Amino acid sequence: MKRTINILLALVMVAGLVSCNDGGNKKSKRGNQGGLSSNAAERVYVAPGEHDEFYAFMSGGFSGQLGVYGLPSGRLLKVLPVFSQNPENGWGYTEETKPMLNTSFGFVPWDDSHHPDISQTNGVLDGRWVFINGNNTPRIARIDLKNFKTEEIIEIPHSAGNHSSSFITENTEYVVAGTRFSVPIPQKDMSIKDYKGNFKGSLTFIKVDQETGHMDIKFQLMMPGFNYDLSHPGRDKSHGWFFFTTYNTEEAHTLLEVNASQNDKDFIAAINWKKIEEYVNNGGGQKVPAKYAHNIMDENTHTATSTMKTEVLQVNPMDVPGAVYFLPTPKSPHGCDVDPTGEYIIGNGKLSADLTVHSFTKMIDAIENKKFDGEAYGIPILNFEDILAGVVKQPGLGPLHTEFDDKGNAYTTFFISSEVVKWKVGTWEVIDRQPVFYSVGHGMIPGGNSRKPFGKYFVALNKITKDRYLPTGPELTQSAQLFDITGEKMELLLDFPTIGEPHYAAAIPGDMVAPNSRKIYKLAENKHPYASLSDSDTKVVREGKEVHIYMNMIRSHFNPDNIEGVKVGDKVYFHVTNHEQDFDVPHGFAVIGANNAEMLIVPGATETLVWEPKEVGVWPFYCTDFCSALHQEMQGYIRVSPADSNIGLSWSLGED
Repeated sequence: MKRTINILLALVMVAGLVSCNDGGNKKSKRGNQGGLSSNAAERVYVAPGEHDEFYAFMSGGFSGQLGVYGLPSGRLLKVLPVFSQNPENGWGYTEETKPMLNTSFGFVPWDDSHHPDISQTNGVLDGRWVFINGNNTPRIARIDLKNFKTEEIIEIPHSAGNHSSSFITENTEYVVAGTRFSVPIPQKDMSIKDYKGNFKGSLTFIKVDQETGHMDIKFQLMMPGFNYDLSHPGRDKSHGWFFFTTYNTEEAHTLLEVNASQNDKDFIAAINWKKIEEYVNNGGGQKVPAKYAHNIMDENTHTATSTMKTEVLQVNPMDVPGAVYFLPTPKSPHGCDVDPTGEYIIGNGKLSADLTVHSFTKMIDAIENKKFDGEAYGIPILNFEDILAGVVKQPGLGPLHTEFDDKGNAYTTFFISSEVVKWKVGTWEVIDRQPVFYSVGHGMIPGGNSRKPFGKYFVALNKITKDRYLPTGPELTQSAQLFDITGEKMELLLDFPTIGEPHYAAAIPGDMVAPNSRKIYKLAENKHPYASLSDSDTKVVREGKEVHIYMNMIRSHFNPDNIEGVKVGDKVYFHVTNHEQDFDVPHGFAVIGANNAEMLIVPGATETLVWEPKEVGVWPFYCTDFCSALHQEMQGYIRVSPADSNIGLSWSLGED
């Protein structure tokens, strides 16, 4: 153990030297970087009224959300609320959206969002949906790119640390959700010291309906109790397989920074999901109890429903011979990336001096000829030399993730040495390296996780900014850096700040998404049960201590705008329908004393906010989203009387 600790300390010292040396050189090299040449600003400039070439979807990390940025400008276009409440538009606060954050643990208003992936057809981005994982409370969300809105969230049972997610197969047949932390399955009270051999990992394959996008768990594969870190699908020749990195094959349960780094090699788990799918379709697998929420937003009622499911289909790999194999990979691999041809599987070993590349063709040959080097819990381990395609020698320190362009090049991020390294697939030679500021995690090329990347830009997603922006106290913004990769050498064009902590990103050309973007919801198609589609629908109804206000809004008034007869202790439901049918005319709604949020109601939709008045008085409500020259006049009053008052309900608009 002392030897291992010394090795780790040496790595840290080297990392410090590299970081310090690079940091000193970075400033001196600024004049030499092509991206900081005189035309860099021109190359990222998007004139007023013009659009960016790409939409980039960047995970918000600990914010639980998804940021939408334009490339090359780096402009933040929108924050899409997913797993966390968002007071900007009432997500998770309104009665319609609260069910989206329901889980088997109850209402969970936050999460840690990590890895977005865009739907594909025949291995090519198709612009229908974005999927992203919640890491803490295991969940997968689907965002509809027609509405740019989260329309479905499914919880993942028998999982903890839903990290190797939410990557998709090349026809969006499945979204995967792999557990990072192995746990007792089913959960039970047991000693943590009994981890080894008793805890299990689960790899969940979620079927996606090709018409609606609706998700449903097809099966869960029960795996040895390792940590499953990241994953990527096979494509083209390797379509039908999925690859997951593992670490902690030692099955340590304490001081993992030392005890999970003992083995010379960990594994990439190769999963033949086509074979397992066939097994399941023929009646294989075992249904077991499980409790998990499935939340869906209805497009016509604008209201989410949450269904608690009670079972899931489990598959034991021992029951499907030939479905699961282990590929030995040095050492503590993080990223698991497959090139556009589907031939090469890159294992980014964080503690390895080299970058390991496996061959899919050699893997199949090794399987067919039983070139095994033992087994782990009954799963065959392939011989390392027999599946090795090549090695990128000493490319940097702390390799994390690899993306690909359309010219046969790969780009790997190195966390410790703070750089992006470009190398040639097939020859394994390093072509270029560029420093980043600082400690880069993921990288992203638009379409880099597909058969047809758009090899124009590389985006480095950095963890630390230090001196890159004006200081904002001890908590600094996260950062992205945009590189032009059209030439042999990478050129740094732009730094721009990001929300939360970006882990991964996915990008798609704007012209594949923008033409399908919804402008409004048609008022005639609004099926919300409390919608007031005409002025004759407006009313105020008392049901015991609940008061339901059927209200509509249009520039520049609420109907009704004067309400009386509400009492202290009532629970008041404002059901507000936006009558606008023009693009980009949402209205806000807020009332003084509300302890939840405001609402932002888009044209044609209905939203509901609950208000519980605590004091007698006359309280204003108003539009929070600037909507017209008479925005300030868009207001109303609600009178609150004592709890024992006998004042009846009344409401009006335009009366003296």
